[in-house]
This record gives sequence, structure tokens and C-alpha cells, in this order.
Amino acid sequence: MDPHRSSISYHSHRSSYKRERDDSGRNPRENKHFRTNTQHQYRSESALGQNPLSCRTLSTRRELYERDFPVYKQPVEVGCFSLDSERRFFNDSRQMRYYVEPDKNPNFNLRDGYRDRFIKRDDSVKERLDHILRWIVANKSKINPTGAAASPRALDVDFVTWRGHLTKLLTTPYETREGWLLAVTRFRGTFYISEVETESARRERENRTERHEEMMYWGYKFEQYTCADNTHSLPDPGGVVNTNEAFCTVVQTRLADHRLLFSGEVDCRDKDPKAPAAPACYVELKTSAEICTPKQRSNFHRFKLLKWWAQSFLPGVPRVVAGFRDQEGVVVSVETFHISKISHLIKNEYNCWKPTVCMNFCCDFLSFVKRVVTEDNPRVVYLFSWDPYKDVTYSAHRDSQYCFLPHWYVEEMTRSEDSQYEPKA
Repeated sequence: MDPHRSSISYHSHRSSYKRERDDSGRNPRENKHFRTNTQHQYRSESALGQNPLSCRTLSTRRELYERDFPVYKQPVEVGCFSLDSERRFFNDSRQMRYYVEPDKNPNFNLRDGYRDRFIKRDDSVKERLDHILRWIVANKSKINPTGAAASPRALDVDFVTWRGHLTKLLTTPYETREGWLLAVTRFRGTFYISEVETESARRERENRTERHEEMMYWGYKFEQYTCADNTHSLPDPGGVVNTNEAFCTVVQTRLADHRLLFSGEVDCRDKDPKAPAAPACYVELKTSAEICTPKQRSNFHRFKLLKWWAQSFLPGVPRVVAGFRDQEGVVVSVETFHISKISHLIKNEYNCWKPTVCMNFCCDFLSFVKRVVTEDNPRVVYLFSWDPYKDVTYSAHRDSQYCFLPHWYVEEMTRSEDSQYEPKA
């Protein structure tokens, strides 16, 4: 793919979301939604710059983020990695799968194999950022700053995280049910963001019904019906579904002045040898209940498409293929959603979500983190907390249960950076 053409198309896609002013008529570049604990007036960007420690909370009120769509650079894939059936890391694409387009009315039985051909990953084991960190250690040359010997940074990025954590930030202004906890550590100039399971999420996980567990399986089963192991094979729906296995892309991009490195699982890629380079060749696969009424379609636009859009827009995945299923878990139809067109699908929905609000909130949260997380120390974690209808708050913790950068990573990055400063013989 021509890199210049890809950049233009990405920016023309986002230009459709632009707004010159927010609803209050203020200049969109005035940032007036950081609030102190003791004062409830809004502080401007310049005031925050003078006294960053006065900034104690971040508002999630939607109207505050209706500004121009922020600059978001075309995401570039800088690498990938695979996790095998035992969750072991491999610095390669061995788990890549290839999309095979199904019939429009495929009649896939998503319940098949749940009882006897299903190996489920233990989701009580918290992997934090470990797999991304292993990729970084194995690929430092790809992300080291130019002239690294003169830089205090170990990596030439501001933030390292999972795509899923950024997805939660994008959807926060519209989320009404689930809060989140994000742990942030600053190490060698880079901010690492890892999720901490909330108490309510832990309870939900431990008390899932059998029906809920089976419905979670359905999404993986749909992938099995539509993915082949190589370009010359066909899907094998008679095989085992093992949710330990994963193929993950690693992308670099920039949101306003925040340089991001993040990873996310990819379901499959286009098998056409003429398909564009990654990430534009990737395909996201989803299942959803069939839509039978206008109310169901409205809810689908307002809630489901928001998460699908956020998840795919971030890494530059251009399309979602959705299998619509009945209550018995049989896929009755398949539809493709192009990420660049989702904003047009939802524009007639009353009081619907807006991409510009999502991206501006994420951007401002990252700015908030930069102001708050001042100590560069892997033993110090700043815990950012949010519940629906509340402001984002934070607390600082030293040598606590929230520490998430492993010793092997800290030692490796410290050793490799220090070696750059050693005088050459």
C-alpha cells in the first residue's frame, strides 16, 4: 500500500467527524473539564499548566468533548506475535488465520463442540502487559529512538498498553454500566497502562451462568466456521476451539501529541495475496442477536456498533464481519460493516454516540495521565478509577499489589539502556 495514500484516506475518514465548535459555542481548543476536589469551577488549559498538581479529577461529560476530531495518524504495524495452545509467546505469526467468506445465510450451529471440543483459557490468570513486554524486549531495535544514546527514554513512545484498554477509554463517555480501574506506571519516560479487575467485574466473572458461558463460546465458534489455517485450506468446524491461542498485531500511531504503542488480538486476515499490507488486511469477526424490530436495530447502532467501531478504528482494521444468530445459537445471516461507514449508519439515531467525543476523551485522559504520573519508578503505580456518571479519580501506590512491570522487564530495559552509555573500547 502507498503510505501517502493510506495516510490521506485515514485523515479523510476522520474529517467527516469534525466540528468547528462545541455546543456551548466555546473555542474547541479550550479545555475546561479538569476539576479540583475543592473547587467546582472548570480550569482552562493554561491554568493547569501553571499548577498541574491542582488537577485531581477528569470529567466524562460528553458535551465537554465535542470539539474538532483530534489528529490520529494512520496506525502502522511494527510487528506481531502469537500465543499457542498453552499460552506460550512466540515472536512470529504462526497463529495467523485466513478469512473464508461464508454464505449470506450459512446456518452455522454455534453450540456445536461446546461440551466436548472446547478448551477455555483461565481468565482468572491476569497476564497484565507481559506478552507486549516480551515483544518489546525481542524487538527493541524497531522502536528505539534515533540517536538513543542522547535520549533518557528507553522507548520512543509515550504510552504502551493493550488495544482493549484504549477501547474502554473511547467508550467511557457513553458507558452506563461498567466502571474500570487502570494502573499506570512511568518507567524510563514511557507510561505503561494496565487494567486492574474491578470488584464488580470479579463478581460477574465468578458468577456467570452456564448460558452466559456458552454464549461467550459462540463468538469463538463463529471464528472457527470462517477461518482457515492457511491460504489454501478451508475452515475446520469439527476441530477443537482453544481460546488460549491468539495472533496479536503490534501497532504504532499518534493521537494528538501522544505517541502510542499498543497490541491487540486479530481474528484473521484477507487471504487475497493482493490485499493491502497489515493492518488494512485484517478482519474482525463478531456475533450478535438477529435484528427483528426497529428498537433492536436502534440498540444495535447505539451500543454494539460503538464497541465494534472503537475496537477496530484504533488499530486501523477496516471491516467487521458479523454473524447474526437466533436464540438457539444458529447463525442465520452474515453482514459486513466497514468501519469508515459506521458513522453514517448511526447519524440518524437520536442522541447517539459520536466518534469525536470518544477520541477527544481518550486524548484528554492521556494528557491527564501525563500531568498526574510524575514519578518515574516501576515500583510506583497510579491507579485511575472511574464509575458511570462519575469523574475519573486517581490514587498513588508504592510497592503495592498493583505493581505490574515484571522484574525481568525492568532489568532488561535498564541493562540495555545503560549499555548504550558505556564508553567504547
